[in-house]
Amino acid sequence: MKNVLLVISGPSGVGKGTLVKALKARREDVVESVSCTTRLPREGETHGKEYYFLSKEEFLRRIDEQDFLEYDEHFGNYYGTPKSFVKEKLQTHSVILEIDVVGGLNAKKAFPDCLLIMIVPPSVEELKRRLKGRGTESDEAIAGRLSRLEYELSKQDEYDCVIVNDDFDRALNELESVLDTARCK
Repeated sequence: MKNVLLVISGPSGVGKGTLVKALKARREDVVESVSCTTRLPREGETHGKEYYFLSKEEFLRRIDEQDFLEYDEHFGNYYGTPKSFVKEKLQTHSVILEIDVVGGLNAKKAFPDCLLIMIVPPSVEELKRRLKGRGTESDEAIAGRLSRLEYELSKQDEYDCVIVNDDFDRALNELESVLDTARCK
């Protein structure tokens, strides 16, 4: 079976990270790319594990050096995927990128064979509930994330697969099935 680059995107709070974590726990043949960001770490996050936390100056220097497969700025912070990590890991594993929609579409330009998967909420109301339930962001920050929702969902047709995360186990099984199918092609 071949290794694949699996790009998972969707609105903030839809459950991307939880699905990716569960898939990695099931599969030894899958690794997650560690992205770089200029945002501050959330409680419990460790440099080099969830993200590489960089200064804005360092991030901009790495953009100039063309060190990123894709990068974007949103909510006042930069996020990017290091090219070298992805290329190295694809030699031995399938690689998951958990990135926003713009990043996903940019990744497809750089790696046309990658598989774009969008995770969507069952409803806007459920997404609002999940974002508020995190307890990590202000109402203003939540409103900012929800303002991107229409744009993000409008890009579904550009993705190879859309999974509705209304039942976690079903969504996880569907994600794993999509990966298995892609590895057999």
